[in-house]
Amino acid sequence: MTLEPDLFPLKVQKKQLIARDIWLFRLVHPKGHALPIFTAGAHLTVKTPGGQKRNYSLCNNPFETAYCELAVKHERLGRGGSQSMVEQVQEGDLLQVSMPQNDFGLSDQIKDVIFIAGGIGVTPLLSMLRQMLDARSMHATARFRFYYCARNPEGAAFVDTLQELNNASELGDVNFHFDDGNPDQGLDLWPVLEKPTAAHIYCCGPQGLMDAVRDMSGHWPQGRVHFESFGASAAQQFGPSEAFEVRLRSTQNTIQVAAHESILEALRKNGHAVPSSCESGTCGSCKLDLISGNVEHRDFVLNDEEKRHHIMVCVSRASSGVIEIGL
Repeated sequence: MTLEPDLFPLKVQKKQLIARDIWLFRLVHPKGHALPIFTAGAHLTVKTPGGQKRNYSLCNNPFETAYCELAVKHERLGRGGSQSMVEQVQEGDLLQVSMPQNDFGLSDQIKDVIFIAGGIGVTPLLSMLRQMLDARSMHATARFRFYYCARNPEGAAFVDTLQELNNASELGDVNFHFDDGNPDQGLDLWPVLEKPTAAHIYCCGPQGLMDAVRDMSGHWPQGRVHFESFGASAAQQFGPSEAFEVRLRSTQNTIQVAAHESILEALRKNGHAVPSSCESGTCGSCKLDLISGNVEHRDFVLNDEEKRHHIMVCVSRASSGVIEIGL
């Protein structure tokens, strides 16, 4: 196996179906060495057998160094990354992965946490709960509330694990909510979020859940509400795209971006290497400086202030005229 820069091999020790269309992969060092300690909320970038690079959250206890675990939902109508993992990876195979990276960390100083998970978005929050309940990091007065929303129990990963953690701890409660795919039966989180407290909110899941939590937590203090998206591509939520032009600050050259392609694809086609991972507007890897121009921001990463000066080139586009980027 030819390694890419910044990637190293881990061996698939276990591959297990843990819920409908959700597979657990346990990875170990090929020579049995200890793995790096990570922080809860971290992810690995994995190069799939199909060549795609995807970010998968680590879901085991961060203090565990003998192995690491990630869960992959088989998206049959996706862009091929999860399909490659589920259909091609077998126990004993080597996968190229990155060092753990964390843009969604759980602060050691937080004493009260509200976890809100939707579907496969439970994975980073499970790791956070495990870290929070570990005696090596547990604060004496720590408390948690964990809300896990899914279509049904059969498609919800780690239900038994969460019940076991809940039964073994007196520090909080785990609540499950299954809506059978009916939005009208969704969990009403307003009673939970109506009155701001000293708690921090960590939310991960589909865009609909993220939007609902944002709407209901807008009055919470800044910095208390944290999101990571496991939704579909941001571009899928917008209408038809138009062709436009991108000017590069370094050379003032102009690149044409066709209606059917992203800025990222156009840049690569013209010989410009730009880091990327999810290519769906959720990970932040492809952020570039925005010098000028009007942008239709389609990502789930940038806040309103950051959108003035940055752009995620995997999904966002010019809304009119030419945009100039820092490349």
